[in-house]
Amino acid sequence: MSGALEGVRVADFSRMYAGPFGSMISRELGAEVIKVEFRESGDACRTIPPITEAGEGYVFSILNRGKKSVTLELKSEEGQKIARDLIAKSDIVLENFTPGVMNRLGLGYEEMKKLNPKLVYASLSGFGQDGPYAGKPAFDMVAQAMGGLMSVTGFPENPPTKCGPAIADLSGGAYTVIAILAAMQHCNATGSGQRIDISLQDCIWLFTSVETLAAFVLTGKSPGRIGNMHPAIVPWNVYKAKDGYVVLCMVTIGQWQKLAETIGRPDLIADPDQCTMVVRVGRRKELDDIVAAWVAQQTMAEVQQIMDSVELPCAPILDTGQIVDDPHMKSREMTVEVEQMLSGPLKMPGTIFKMSQTPGDPYKPAPFLGEHNSEIYSELLGYSEEKIAELMEKEII
Repeated sequence: MSGALEGVRVADFSRMYAGPFGSMISRELGAEVIKVEFRESGDACRTIPPITEAGEGYVFSILNRGKKSVTLELKSEEGQKIARDLIAKSDIVLENFTPGVMNRLGLGYEEMKKLNPKLVYASLSGFGQDGPYAGKPAFDMVAQAMGGLMSVTGFPENPPTKCGPAIADLSGGAYTVIAILAAMQHCNATGSGQRIDISLQDCIWLFTSVETLAAFVLTGKSPGRIGNMHPAIVPWNVYKAKDGYVVLCMVTIGQWQKLAETIGRPDLIADPDQCTMVVRVGRRKELDDIVAAWVAQQTMAEVQQIMDSVELPCAPILDTGQIVDDPHMKSREMTVEVEQMLSGPLKMPGTIFKMSQTPGDPYKPAPFLGEHNSEIYSELLGYSEEKIAELMEKEII
């Protein structure tokens, strides 16, 4: 079954996490992704632990499934000429260099759109292509810090805490794909490509502001850290059972009333006026302590069984191993095995794109460095064997 983006070619100049996550999504949806890597070392993510016994970076293998790898010395004029040839035959450019680098290489958008007016050119960086911080170096945690997320993550008695996964990088990559798809639709309608500028800080601020901006505007105070609680919903927390932790989240008045009856506290709902969310938030500690005391008397399984029986939202906190073995996640094929040429079968996340006609394909392996040099330089760009040999001898590819 072909992918939704079949026939779309991405010239991928990105590396590490953010850009490769975006191009991974594009490839999973059917695009041809040509990953342009440094000639000697390749993407630095290739050497980030954990490393398989065969010497492949595991995270690299996940993020670069199904892509085609070519090596190219972009600092040389000849290498830049080859990059322009590739871009001229591509629909999309994706890059996450520090702003200004692609311009200095002669590969910036204004020059490239002369080669290809329909080109969708996506730049992903820590702080965007303009503004006072544009040139600052950034990684995921920098964006989490300066996008406001860390100020509201963690417990009040502890230091600010980053989100566990690299959420700035991954959301930046995902938003880049959304922008690319929108730009492609615009191009299909008008025949005109465009420049995309995605900032990791912007992405984190968008996530954070949904729940923090209103509170700041209305009170003049920046929200702080409240652990696992929700600033506007009670009860909503992690509760300790006899043998582990569970999550309970009660949003509607009906859910709260059903929970109070279930835990044997009908007195909490005797007065309907005391059931509103505003009142519950005002009684946060009292109500949360009551729920916590009830959960503490049960095992995780008992809590789950009781909550399921009355159709209330509850969940155990699963770790990676439990998710891999979880029957529901298995039924969704959210962990799959991909056959890497060097490492053999590796477990990787499955596709989230459950589409009836063009589902995502997570099964293609990640390439070894320069694996597709011959295919791309010969078949796509039409270089002769002699020229390719000369480029290799001159250490251009």
